[in-house]
Amino acid sequence: MDKKVIFLVDDDMTNLMVGKKALSNAYKVFTLNSAAVMFEMLENLTPKLILLDVNMPEMDGYQAIEELKAQERFADIPVIFLTAHNNEEMEVKGLSLGAVDYITKPFSTPRLLKRIEMHLLVESQKKELLRFNNELSQMVEEKTATVVELKNAILSTMAELVEYRDKITGGHIVRTQRYIKALIDAMKSSGVYKRELSRLDETLILQSCQLHDVGKIAIKDSILNKPDRLTPEEFDEIKKHTTFGEKVILRLKKKTSDSDFLEYARIFAVTHHEKWNGMGYPNGLKGEEIPLLGRIMAIADVYDALVEVRPYKDAFTHEKAVEIIIKDKGSHFDPTLIDLFEKIHHQFEEIAAEVKE
Repeated sequence: MDKKVIFLVDDDMTNLMVGKKALSNAYKVFTLNSAAVMFEMLENLTPKLILLDVNMPEMDGYQAIEELKAQERFADIPVIFLTAHNNEEMEVKGLSLGAVDYITKPFSTPRLLKRIEMHLLVESQKKELLRFNNELSQMVEEKTATVVELKNAILSTMAELVEYRDKITGGHIVRTQRYIKALIDAMKSSGVYKRELSRLDETLILQSCQLHDVGKIAIKDSILNKPDRLTPEEFDEIKKHTTFGEKVILRLKKKTSDSDFLEYARIFAVTHHEKWNGMGYPNGLKGEEIPLLGRIMAIADVYDALVEVRPYKDAFTHEKAVEIIIKDKGSHFDPTLIDLFEKIHHQFEEIAAEVKE
């Protein structure tokens, strides 16, 4: 089977040699020492992905990606920025211009390979989805279920890509989905928040909650993977994943008509760290100012963080996690939802046991 073609564009010869050595076993790598050479090569060969250095003379990475996205035949090639700087403003700028990811040099070879693999998978699934959409006019009823399944697969892959960066697998996504489902079922059977819940689409809730941490794509690896407690300054940085996640989803909303789904995703992303007492972030919302989706996700997300291993902590027992969450009733969490959680917490324990990483 032919290897997939990747362009590695960097003006530093050492970086080109190191990168080619790291990737050549898995991919056919073309090393190019400038953006100008890259565009010449593109006239004859289209790669599956481009690794693009930010700081280059004559035409830097930002100018290069703007030119790529301006040309229809190159616009869909995924671009991962390579940078020697841990600068959030630069990283956000690159992602806003259309890059799918950024990687700080010097890079870890296994992590670089994994992130390339995940982005190529996303691109493959996107193309498959487009192919199905083109056939829908003739096969609507037959293909609808397949398209929905594929959409969910893309969402899951995107979410897993984000979580791979902080060494958490897709088990977190599945578990939080199922915790939320358990809470919603309990709300429906007990009549809790009946009017508010009736206005929401449960299917869209369970799909969109996968993107609650999408903003972590903008957080530095050194913070996400830190094995110790974060400093106050580092915690301030990681807080920004909520607002950046909201920005990413708002950009998507401008490009699609699927606004309900993305609005749910936006709410999950920006509100799941708000607290009932107003001491959460990013906006310090209080009580029912916090959307119901954010209040539900807060319980699911915190429970999973407590019972699973994290770089900075061992896993707590289910009993200890329940004790901590109930103690925060009325401070961190919606007291009405915690009353429900007390009644169904054993369902959370069963889900955690069933969905192991």
